[in-house]
Amino acid sequence: MAKGTGTLGKYADPRQLAVWPHVDRRSLLRIFASVGVMTALSLSLAFGDPGPSRAPVPEEEMVGHYLDATQAQQDTMRGGSVEMDIDATLPKLQKQGKLHALKNITKLGKITFHVLGFTGDNTVKTEVIARYLKAEIDAAQTGSDVAVTPENYKFKYKGTEDFHGRTAYVLHVSPRHKKVGLFKGELWLDAQTYMPVRESGSFVKTPSMFLKKMQFVREYALQDGVSVPQRLESKAEVRFIGPVELNINYLRYSKDDQAETTAAASDQQ
Repeated sequence: MAKGTGTLGKYADPRQLAVWPHVDRRSLLRIFASVGVMTALSLSLAFGDPGPSRAPVPEEEMVGHYLDATQAQQDTMRGGSVEMDIDATLPKLQKQGKLHALKNITKLGKITFHVLGFTGDNTVKTEVIARYLKAEIDAAQTGSDVAVTPENYKFKYKGTEDFHGRTAYVLHVSPRHKKVGLFKGELWLDAQTYMPVRESGSFVKTPSMFLKKMQFVREYALQDGVSVPQRLESKAEVRFIGPVELNINYLRYSKDDQAETTAAASDQQ
């Protein structure tokens, strides 16, 4: 095991890149940068067209409650830290790796990652995991115009599902435009809080000719009245390389001064 602490930078040195058959160095960088960005922006996998069902409340009202809930979720998550395991696999190349890290979110929304340990192939570390983390950091810094809002999506109520003993409203979401970062799929909302508990879908447009398709599923756990990420499963099909699988388990979330302290220390490095 190669252990270390610090920010993402030391694992993202382009000089460490492996050159794979049939794909030149510049193209490889574009491929994995695309996979990282798409995963960082991800929601998840569509399971067919919505069937007719009558919503318990008007869909517009349901979506409004969801937007209010996600704003509260974002405010609560800031100033906290999340311990996480990231597993990535390149099945065709028989390469895999696992990173253990602490994700810190400052009160201003800045994201940093404190690497706690890694096992596996260095190619997976630098080309898959590190690029995902960098994409998530960049997305938080620059903002995004692909949020799940009525400006970007149409919403259609499908019915209810049981989610770990709680009732969830199921909404089919379809993008209003064919744009990188937008997806077609499902959004599950907790019927009591309107917090998201499950998101799934496939992206309607990929940013690279090498990236054929990407789909994912993300689930949340309700903690202190808000949704906390619990697990993300994603899979991309890349030309010449085959499938790229990236799964994240969010082990524990804490709301304390640790995130601020770690982020301040990282800024001084």
